[in-house]
Amino acid sequence: MVWQPFEVTSPAGGERGIDERAGKAATAGRVHTIVRGADVVTMNDAGTVLHDAAVAIAGERIAAVGAYADLRAEHPEAVVIGDGTGLVTPGYVNAHQHLTGDRLIASCIPDAIDSQDAIFGWAVPVHSAHTGDDDELSATLGAIAAVTNGITCTVEAGTVAHPDRVAAGIRAVGMRATLGQWGWDAEGVPFGGTADEVLGRQAAQLDAMPAGGLVEGWVTLVGHDLMSDDLAVRASELARSRGVGITFHISPHTGDPASYLQRTGRRPLVHLDELGVLGPHVLLAHAVHLDDTELDVALAADVAIASCPWAYLRLAQGFLRHQRHGEFLARGGRLALGCDAENAGDAVDVLRAGALLVGVIRDSASDPFVVNAHDALALATVGGARAIRKADVIGSLEVGKQADVVVHDTAGPQFTPRATDPVRQLVWASDGRSVRHVLVAGRHVVGDGRCLTVDLEALRDEITQRQRRLLDTHG
Repeated sequence: MVWQPFEVTSPAGGERGIDERAGKAATAGRVHTIVRGADVVTMNDAGTVLHDAAVAIAGERIAAVGAYADLRAEHPEAVVIGDGTGLVTPGYVNAHQHLTGDRLIASCIPDAIDSQDAIFGWAVPVHSAHTGDDDELSATLGAIAAVTNGITCTVEAGTVAHPDRVAAGIRAVGMRATLGQWGWDAEGVPFGGTADEVLGRQAAQLDAMPAGGLVEGWVTLVGHDLMSDDLAVRASELARSRGVGITFHISPHTGDPASYLQRTGRRPLVHLDELGVLGPHVLLAHAVHLDDTELDVALAADVAIASCPWAYLRLAQGFLRHQRHGEFLARGGRLALGCDAENAGDAVDVLRAGALLVGVIRDSASDPFVVNAHDALALATVGGARAIRKADVIGSLEVGKQADVVVHDTAGPQFTPRATDPVRQLVWASDGRSVRHVLVAGRHVVGDGRCLTVDLEALRDEITQRQRRLLDTHG
């Protein structure tokens, strides 16, 4: 269903001056920060956009959304972020991202090789060489890339060897994330184990990272046909019993359907559904090569899908010939956007992914009415939040929700002159590089386009040294 165009309104208000006095740390119920914009795109159910408006933040949550002048007058001691010319949106959700491995060898894997060679000839061996220091540095760098492009919540894809170190990197930056670790019981793979061993590690992680924190534990399996039926069934039940999500890779290319057909006589989603694995708690990574029956199964089971369009194009996986994501969305499926790895999608930019996916869906259908720019922004925000079952917490700018807020700089040529529809201009003319400010849970983590919590420049030498070591180790 096409997201309806927003109604742009101008709330009443008089004062337009900006009080730049610094406020003090927030206390419960006290507004400490006001985020101002020329346009505030709320992504609420009514699709409201407010002009010359602001978001008031108390503690970690949104206290009010309304006219800037009114909020400023009510909270004169609050710090003001934004100069009244920017475009304010909710924080973006990246529903599939590898935070380790590829990050330290970003864009180093050749694109003139088969996707399986890229994964098992390059990425997996590099992952296997990662130390705890590598994992933390990689996650820190990945989180910086995310937040500076407006991503405030990331679902880690399940390729983490040292989850405590990865969580430390994420928390240092101040990003929100769900986090698991390697989960496969195939033979001859790094970080594998028996089903009992894998499930023991997953359960321990859920205990260590309970729901409600900035970094929450999820059950993560590598997926594909690299998990036994026993592991898949028990991992799904673990997630159900603990009230968390489970995510795994499936069918980005034709290999998984062929493998499942040979092993089970059924296509992947049909087989997993028969086992009782699927359900609303499941986030499928990719699910590109589905047939009609699998699409029906996915919708009936209410699974969510994380679509990573740039990865499929980068790895030449047949997305333009066989994607079903547009139909999945049109039939009410919970679809989210992902950026995958830095040798697949490469850029950690959800807006870029959203524009591409919506363009592919429109072109595949030869129909300009099927989806539009508003759908792209919805997938990046409230749609992504629904897919990971966090729409009651994030995804829109509404009172009571977590204060994950993004301000885009509109001074650049891509916003000159300003369009009558700010969402259309944001999606089709810009991308994450226009992000100027980001707040996560009310904390200012990106200012003037740079990370405020971790000094990237101070890490550059170490990043370069670790990249060289990883590449030299594997020739």
